[in-house]
Amino acid sequence: MKQYEFWFVVGSQFLYGPEVLETVAARAAEMADKMNESGLLPFKLVYKATIKTNAEITKIVKEANYTDECAGIVAWCHTFSPSKMWINGFVDLQKPYCHLATQYNQVIPNEEIDMDFMNLNQAAHGDREHGFITARLRLPRKVIAGYWKDENVQKRLGSWMRAAVGAVFSKQIKVMRFGDNMREVAVTEGDKVEAQAKLGWQVNTWPVGRLAEVMNQVTDDEINSMMDYYKSKYEFATDDIETVRYQARAEIAIKKMLDEEGCQAFCNTFQDLYGMKQLPGLATQDLMARGYGYGAEGDWKTAAMTAIMKAMSEGQTGGTAFMEDYTYHLEKGNECTLGAHMLEVCPSIASGKPRIEIHPLGIGDREPPARLVFEGREGPAILVSLVDMGGRLRLICQEVQCIKPIMEMPNLPVARVMWKPMPDLNTSIECWITAGGAHHTVLSYDVTAEQMRDWARMMDIEFVHISKDTTVESLEHVLFLSDLAWKLK
Repeated sequence: MKQYEFWFVVGSQFLYGPEVLETVAARAAEMADKMNESGLLPFKLVYKATIKTNAEITKIVKEANYTDECAGIVAWCHTFSPSKMWINGFVDLQKPYCHLATQYNQVIPNEEIDMDFMNLNQAAHGDREHGFITARLRLPRKVIAGYWKDENVQKRLGSWMRAAVGAVFSKQIKVMRFGDNMREVAVTEGDKVEAQAKLGWQVNTWPVGRLAEVMNQVTDDEINSMMDYYKSKYEFATDDIETVRYQARAEIAIKKMLDEEGCQAFCNTFQDLYGMKQLPGLATQDLMARGYGYGAEGDWKTAAMTAIMKAMSEGQTGGTAFMEDYTYHLEKGNECTLGAHMLEVCPSIASGKPRIEIHPLGIGDREPPARLVFEGREGPAILVSLVDMGGRLRLICQEVQCIKPIMEMPNLPVARVMWKPMPDLNTSIECWITAGGAHHTVLSYDVTAEQMRDWARMMDIEFVHISKDTTVESLEHVLFLSDLAWKLK
């Protein structure tokens, strides 16, 4: 993901003469360099130009649109930049956009302030002109205000950069479906044409039988190499090495097919395992640890969202995983949710070294598969669900506090994590169900609700946020107004 960069574009005009423009260009380059040196920006900020005309703005927007490395534009108006000359550029803009409302100087110099100073430092003036035209054009945007050297400003800019990379990455997503959705399940369905038009996702099917053929072509040397890799990462809690080798065979084959087709995510279902002896468990978990997205039971939407959120959080250490709400603990004063899945939870969220274990699955009519068993780590996190509301996509984001599991559960042979949802368990359940949230989610300790809001804005889809301040009544009101607004779009 380090291939991406963001272009720093300064808005100005010819009114103040060439010396002012030269000073502004030098300051803008200095600002970009110092923000890069701070280490708070996950991607490089590149000063591109101080633009003064419609033609210059339009040209740089076209370049940004067609430069793969450019993940977005960050604009700063050091002074008054007449906004009509930005219209053509903004209409054409296809990359994420951030308005950095800042100024070069931190304080007003009482003794030195004169008209020359004012000509160089009118961001308070220019920002409002610039803000008007983006509001008038209904341009999806992020506004970050504050002194550019402040740590919080740079952190917020860095956070937005990750969301923007998620948006650019989304436009390249290809999801490989092995089989169809689990029979009769509603929430994993969706309009793939709408998903491609809005989000850029290409979602297509490959035969499970083809996967079985590729698995049969995997060599012993390839499996031996994968087994060495497993031993370096995981604790072996089984003597049944052949079953683990079968998972290695499956992982190698799935990865080959994904890479050959340029896919970043995949999904399967236990109802279609033609030609396979086991449902991929360890294989799927380790592929997620490598950055691939996954969705169980044919859930291609969650598979793609897992890949996107992993891309957004690359380089961070909290972890992002496919997840499912499994069961509730309704003890008064200690309410919480147990999240798990029959096999496929990413080990990136593990609190310790995951164990490879083998247990019967109980569904799928296949051999007991090897899987990774572990407890999730403690800390704040979010749960994200993308659902198709018919005519529009809705992204639901729930804030949670993950906790150490309150019991050992020695007979539950799956990866698991426990959390206390905001604002409390019962309210969160009612809000989630009211909003239409799915049972499959993406759990992330790294990606934030603000980043998902930014991402949804960039993708032009609905965003629903369940936080510590949410009530059922307030959410119902928001959903009602949202329904009206989206029907008018």
